[in-house]
Amino acid sequence: MTNVNDAWIGNLIRHWREDPGASYRTWFLWEERIKNFRSIRRGIQAVIDEIRSDTFGNAYRGSSLETIVSSIAEQRQVFKGADHAFLWKPKLRIPDIYEDRANQLAFGRFLDACLCCNAEAQVLAAIRTLDQSRIKGLGPAAANLLYFLHPTVASPFNTAIVKGFNALMGANVKLGRWDEYLAMRQGILALNAAHRTLLSNDLGAVAGFLFDVGSGRYPLPERDATGALERWREDLERVRAEAAGAASKAAQAASEADHTHTEIQGWLRDLGLALGFDVWVASNDGGRPYAGGRLSDGCLDRLPERLTANGTAETVRLIDVIWLEKASRDVAAAFEVEHTTSIYSGIVRMLDLALGVEGGTARNLFLVAPDNREEDVRAQFARPAFSRVSELDLRYLPYSELRGHRETIARFGTGLKGVLAIARPVGAPR
Repeated sequence: MTNVNDAWIGNLIRHWREDPGASYRTWFLWEERIKNFRSIRRGIQAVIDEIRSDTFGNAYRGSSLETIVSSIAEQRQVFKGADHAFLWKPKLRIPDIYEDRANQLAFGRFLDACLCCNAEAQVLAAIRTLDQSRIKGLGPAAANLLYFLHPTVASPFNTAIVKGFNALMGANVKLGRWDEYLAMRQGILALNAAHRTLLSNDLGAVAGFLFDVGSGRYPLPERDATGALERWREDLERVRAEAAGAASKAAQAASEADHTHTEIQGWLRDLGLALGFDVWVASNDGGRPYAGGRLSDGCLDRLPERLTANGTAETVRLIDVIWLEKASRDVAAAFEVEHTTSIYSGIVRMLDLALGVEGGTARNLFLVAPDNREEDVRAQFARPAFSRVSELDLRYLPYSELRGHRETIARFGTGLKGVLAIARPVGAPR
């Protein structure tokens, strides 16, 4: 097996970090990635509660599990297709957690143990207990759920990551077995430790690297062949030259999406200020360049304490834009911009704000999205996991309406009347 300290691996990781189309820049450094952790954790709790109360049902479609797995699958590159492992295959009757109550309970206990624990040994013990249940069709793909609970302990898992690990390390890890996953995890930890300064304590980084290797993005040296290393270096230089000449279409699309997201936040910032509100911009977005300055220019540098005092501070600070009344400091309106990102996560952040504020002062909540995502928005709102949405004043605001009316509203409008006029209540006829 390859020595994890081999210098060529370090050189390849350096190139991977600099490659504009690789997962390090397009996914791992993507700010929206961090926003999803808490919402997915909350979704896993919903799955556990439904299994425990025997309301989970016997189908994947429409279940709380589909909600969180779909959110994971919407992540860029690394988790694409993550939902396949949980889809019900009727001919094979797998994964057998929908029709077999005992297996369903075992799966629920596994998730509960991993959600509640904070030690590596406890996570590994939960994996081994689940493995002993021998649930047909439920293998290490479940590690993708664990990653969002314990990103320093559990590595993401898919075919490309396994191929990358086998190619890089000379291993022969097979899909579908937890013991194979745990053995691979040891090798991933060793690889991560050997190149820790280039990777991260978050195993998403090394998993992204292995994903790109396994996807065939980079040539690797042939094993035990004369001159193979030199040929590989020549191939790598050619790949570097190609990467320098033009970024991949995926990287360009990601960059354009991030730019659009910032632009919409800027529109909402400027409109809120024009209407006389104090404005908050998501803590991880404030430093982005916008209109010759920073996106947070003219905005609050901290939220009122009562908005962050109930344990949801981390989530609320990540809401894209919040308008607050100057005198009372109540939330006048909150906006989540979902250009290409998970609508599920945005709704969860809104729920945290609306249901967590003392006195129920959060109102007028808007999900801002492209016109062609309206069906996605309404489909998410229809999920059983969001049954409480009907209690809230939550609306869909299409880009076209905001683009076409924002300047007029800013010039002649007062309060929220103009914004409410162009937004569409969830569930209302179109």
